[in-house]
Amino acid sequence: MKLWQNGAYLVNGKLSETGSNPDDGRKKTMAYSILQKHNTSGDDKKLKIKFDKITSHDITYVGIIQTARASGLEKFPLPYVLTNCHNSLCAVGGTINEDDHMFGLTCAQKYGGIYVPPHQAVIHQFAREMLAECGAMILGSDSHTRYGALGTMAIGEGGGELAKQLLNKTYDVAYPGVVAIYLTGSPVPGVGPQDVALAIIKAVFDNGYVKNKVMEFTGPGVANLSADFRIGVDVMTTETTCLSSIWRTDSKIEEWYAVHGRPSAYKELNPADGAYYDGAIEIDLGEIRPMIAMPFHPSCAYTIDEVNKNLMDILSETEKRAKVSFGDKVQFSLKNKVINGKLYVDQGVIAGCAGGGYENICAAADILKGKDSGNGKFLLNVYPASMPVYKALMENGAFSALVDAGAIIKTAFCGPCFGAGDTPANGAFSIRHSTRNFPNREGSKIQNGQLSSVALMDARSIAATAANKGFLTPATEYDTEFSGKKYFFDKTIYEKRVYDSKGVAHPEVEIQFGPNIKDWPEQKALGDNLLVKIVSEIHDPVTTTDELIPSGETSSFRSNPLGLAEFTLSRKDPAYVGRAKAVRDLTDEIKAEIKTAVDTLTKKDAELGKLASSAQTGSSIFAVKPGDGSAREQAASCQRVLGASANIANEYATKRYRSNLINWGMLPFIYKDGDKNLPFANDDYVFIPGIKKMIEEKLPSIKAYAVKKNGTVNEFELSVGDLTDDERKIILSGCLINFYRN
Repeated sequence: MKLWQNGAYLVNGKLSETGSNPDDGRKKTMAYSILQKHNTSGDDKKLKIKFDKITSHDITYVGIIQTARASGLEKFPLPYVLTNCHNSLCAVGGTINEDDHMFGLTCAQKYGGIYVPPHQAVIHQFAREMLAECGAMILGSDSHTRYGALGTMAIGEGGGELAKQLLNKTYDVAYPGVVAIYLTGSPVPGVGPQDVALAIIKAVFDNGYVKNKVMEFTGPGVANLSADFRIGVDVMTTETTCLSSIWRTDSKIEEWYAVHGRPSAYKELNPADGAYYDGAIEIDLGEIRPMIAMPFHPSCAYTIDEVNKNLMDILSETEKRAKVSFGDKVQFSLKNKVINGKLYVDQGVIAGCAGGGYENICAAADILKGKDSGNGKFLLNVYPASMPVYKALMENGAFSALVDAGAIIKTAFCGPCFGAGDTPANGAFSIRHSTRNFPNREGSKIQNGQLSSVALMDARSIAATAANKGFLTPATEYDTEFSGKKYFFDKTIYEKRVYDSKGVAHPEVEIQFGPNIKDWPEQKALGDNLLVKIVSEIHDPVTTTDELIPSGETSSFRSNPLGLAEFTLSRKDPAYVGRAKAVRDLTDEIKAEIKTAVDTLTKKDAELGKLASSAQTGSSIFAVKPGDGSAREQAASCQRVLGASANIANEYATKRYRSNLINWGMLPFIYKDGDKNLPFANDDYVFIPGIKKMIEEKLPSIKAYAVKKNGTVNEFELSVGDLTDDERKIILSGCLINFYRN
């Protein structure tokens, strides 16, 4: 794999260092043509995108619709699909989950949407099967909204961005860089899409090579991949921190649309000759070998052969990463999983938008045919991504082979990906063809002394490991004859069960609310001056949204802002909620601290003290690089309802997290001088005079003053980065709801 250090042209189908003018060449990419087709600004550098369709699932759509309702929603102005694939088990919190589902169904009826009942399909599989079109754009409230392999540019964002689309507003973004992913060769038997994806993630995550850019897949190797294989690579591009993805399309994609009964959705997409890219990655598919991403990130990837060869060294590296994430809270080791020099795995899962595709499960069945996974600890669970896929696998014999081998077949469900299903035993090690393996994302709770861990692998090597009774094994070790069974899509499954309004609203329908569905609490507009208390200080290299607001059973409270907020940072910093609420509620202790801080500022400068005495108060966290992972807006909104006014960071891991902060009226402060020798610490106060003026007048930076407990004041600089005019207005208003309500 080669990463180009400079830009690249695509000339006569090959990458070249030379070509015509880069500005002209940028307009020849597939990404440019699709983005400009959907851009309403008239400025090809400052985009205002209107999407063709949007989609959400049952831990995001309640909050989105509630936001839009509070802002004046009357009808869904574009197709909006509400799937139920996250809280579909209805197993936690009494009636909470099904109450949300009934809210979703009645909103689809009232406002003219599409409602997909539980167990029918995971959000992204339904979008692939029923929504994607070549040249279209889809926005989803899930970070893995990626349909580029089918010629659709798709973006995953927080709920605020979907609420904007529901209110006929736009998705505003600077024109992104575009990076060519140039594929050659063909995968060797036993190598699957997750292997290719993990190899790419390993190469680009740490260096930010594609951060907030569009990955454009081209090159002769694309033609050697099936549609399902491309989809499996594409969905994982989210883990590179790219903005979106798009692939060239061909007869295999044309056939895919035809099989799904939508031939008119296909058209050929290719970059024009002379297209210019801001970077390029060359990948020889034939060189990729079965991969494993060890805990606790998809970028911690190795070949399985490398792990087996250097087992103890790699396990030591994994333990060091655990130390960064957990400190001394729990003791983590996988060395006790080594038996006679081989790594033993407790559990395998093939599931969701990444692993639950037809070809992945067929390949796993081919490897396991005539074998068995034994009657020890190891357990294999398989979740097809949709009921049409389920039916096809049932009819073609794949399920029979899997069940004969000891696998458990389950229905379409995203739980294993975010900690609401198949949580392993304490100390157990799970291998999964799913999207993420962040700390605790498999469902364990460090605050209760629990810890299990997940490694990401392709379905083929998971099946090979199952065939080897749980000992880590690459699929290339089995000389499997892959059957290549043809897929038959049965659309009548959806026709019978999915509610499709066909865009017709029925305003007379009453929305069905449950006792856990609460309105967003009121938020104040930004004051002239701001005094914030630092209530959590995080020095991990990257802080994920799972650490900001845990996934798993907390998802049952996503319709209840104040209820969910009680879980904020609960796994990373359990004291955070109490500290933040004290500031929000202005307890006597906080009032005394504020008076001391004001007195300290007055001693430094009487005018500073005067401004601080009447300043708006709030809280803030510091994190080095927050926001990797999920698009969930609750990672920001939970802080906001607890009284947060800002985040301070060296940088933000993703655009979507920063956008979530802005949409909830929080200042996305940037402190550029690293996390060593910070001018402030946890429990210190930071005073930012003239903050409203800074936002209004688009000032590049502002002076801030850290009031230390020892009575000293440190002066330093903060900035907020580039903000659109609407983003400034949202921050000034206090949140997106206020902005549109006003």
